[in-house]
Amino acid sequence: MRNKILIGLLLTVMSGTVSAQDLTMPALQGYKKVLSYPVFGPDKLWNFINGAADTYLAYGFIDLHVAEYRKGKNVIKLEIYRHSDNTMAFGIYSTERSPSFRFINIGAQGYEVDGTINFFKGNYYVKIRTYSKSEKTIQSAKSLSQIVANMLKGETKMPEALSMFPETGKKVNEETYINESVLGHKFLNKAYKATYEIGSDNFSIFILENKTSGEATETVNAYLKATGMDPMGSGSGKYMLTDGYNGTIFLAWKDNQVVIISGLSKDQSEIADQYTSDIIK
Repeated sequence: MRNKILIGLLLTVMSGTVSAQDLTMPALQGYKKVLSYPVFGPDKLWNFINGAADTYLAYGFIDLHVAEYRKGKNVIKLEIYRHSDNTMAFGIYSTERSPSFRFINIGAQGYEVDGTINFFKGNYYVKIRTYSKSEKTIQSAKSLSQIVANMLKGETKMPEALSMFPETGKKVNEETYINESVLGHKFLNKAYKATYEIGSDNFSIFILENKTSGEATETVNAYLKATGMDPMGSGSGKYMLTDGYNGTIFLAWKDNQVVIISGLSKDQSEIADQYTSDIIK
């Protein structure tokens, strides 16, 4: 699997679609910019982030530029990860954020915590950090984050698909994008996820992206087959499934849209119907 991902991404880079050298790291007033790191491509990312590399590759990683800014003993490190598109950049960003972080107005969305500033914009995921406790250094890191945000091209908004999630009960800043193996199933891919809390009930809603209605039907039939049910034809439908790994699942689809709800019990079909009806018009 790892080799397949590498081959696909390497072909993309080699085709000339994206150049790994077309990103210039900005200057920061009062600091010496140090460019001692190479540009990391898919085949070298393990050299920099080791065990986390597989996750980044699963989200369409293209290349990584790294720079350090030094002033005496104070060091600020800048990492700019480029991914294949905005959705993938949001996806990797969403895996590393927590709703407990302090969110700031930068890029499409960003946060700061303990000397770290992370944000995404367009198809870039940016990480800036310093271990210095100096307030001046921390302010310099914030200044650098704004410089980088202004420098990078791309939209400064969240993925449009997130607007499909109903607002009632939705937990703030817990939306994610899962590119592969939704709910642990290889046949479920490319899903936006939001988590909900209604009273004592906690559940998750997944909206799967499909290019065509035929692709959606294939996804639904694969899930039905995996849970011992007969496959259905094209069109639309609603089912309650028993998933051996995830318990009760409510599944609904129409045209090219598939909605999955997990975390509700069998006697809560009314809640599931309400939410799926809000999404699938």
